[in-house]
Amino acid sequence: MELKEAKDKFINTWGTLATEWGINRTMAQVHALLLVSCKPLNADDIMDELQISRGNANMNIRALMDWGLVFKEVKCGDRKEYFSAEKDMWKVIKQIIIHRKKKELEPVIKVLDELSVVENSCPESKAFCERIQDIRLFSIKADNTLDSLIKADSNWLVGSFLKMIR
Repeated sequence: MELKEAKDKFINTWGTLATEWGINRTMAQVHALLLVSCKPLNADDIMDELQISRGNANMNIRALMDWGLVFKEVKCGDRKEYFSAEKDMWKVIKQIIIHRKKKELEPVIKVLDELSVVENSCPESKAFCERIQDIRLFSIKADNTLDSLIKADSNWLVGSFLKMIR
């Protein structure tokens, strides 16, 4: 397999997988392109490689910067902005966890906290409160587990994973 074919396959696969995780396919493809690029790319390079519009490229680059996965670089004597992706996969995973936790898990926990004050005056409300409490406790455990992952280093994770599968 030639390098160009391999890069294209990786970029398309990364984009397809991302949609399964609820992430925009083009955003994932921009990330994949920058992830496998040896040098920083400008928006024109990204547009040409992925055959996307300037607006689409800029919007997805900004989103990736917000996620902490892509960084802007300036080259002396060049007015264009260049972009590179974080190459350390442990840092990439941590940034994704931080972002997804903030956007998905923390709002759920907030709503569950609000719902836990429902009056427990009849069997139906008691059952409702018990379910909400179960979901809330599970969500808090998930939140704490993700916090531990964020604080951990990659050696701890690999060691913990190997202990689990033995």
